[in-house]
Amino acid sequence: MNYSTEKNNRVYIYGEIVSEAKFSHEVFGEGFYEFFVKVLRLSGQVDVLPVTVSERIMTEDMKPGAYISAFGQFRSYNKLEGGRSRLMLTVFVRELAEGQQGKNPNSIVLSGYICKPPVYRTTPFNREIADLLVAVNRSYNKSDYIPAIAWGRNARFVKNLSVGDRIALSGRIQSREYQKKQDDGAFLTLTAYEVSISKLAAFDDAAEFDIDAEFELYSRMTPAHEQ
Repeated sequence: MNYSTEKNNRVYIYGEIVSEAKFSHEVFGEGFYEFFVKVLRLSGQVDVLPVTVSERIMTEDMKPGAYISAFGQFRSYNKLEGGRSRLMLTVFVRELAEGQQGKNPNSIVLSGYICKPPVYRTTPFNREIADLLVAVNRSYNKSDYIPAIAWGRNARFVKNLSVGDRIALSGRIQSREYQKKQDDGAFLTLTAYEVSISKLAAFDDAAEFDIDAEFELYSRMTPAHEQ
């Protein structure tokens, strides 16, 4: 399989399309459409992920109930909502595949830079968690800003990282609902998307991390946290 994605941001998903495709935007006359895909975890839970596909590779079969197997990138963009800028995330499809590729229906490998101080905390059950935001370079001097979450010993490792540190990580893309309080006191249910980290490393030299080999390995195995 020829993965056409850029090396520092590689995603593979396999799941069921659960919404109609809607026009998203146009770039140089090429239209892009967005829909949602339900990806099953081994635990029985599901992640419902936004997916963006070019009209160039869309097919008539991409309708609710159909399955999609795709390689791409996890991208971000800013959208104005209520006068405020909100970070939006999507799986940007670069290449379609036939059937499920390997055991893992949801895999991502990223290489980028810490762009906000990591936030380390513990839950009431004493579970360690760390949130981080990773800037991943893209062509044409653009960057994607990808939120990620680490657990346990990975969280302890993350809390010692600083803004500007370069890291590589692998894991899955997950969706998570949360409640946001409005000005009138009511609560609005929103969905956040982030990378749940399975493995990560900090490094100074790109030669120290073979992201091609890591993606090939991770996309064809069952992640440890899903076994």
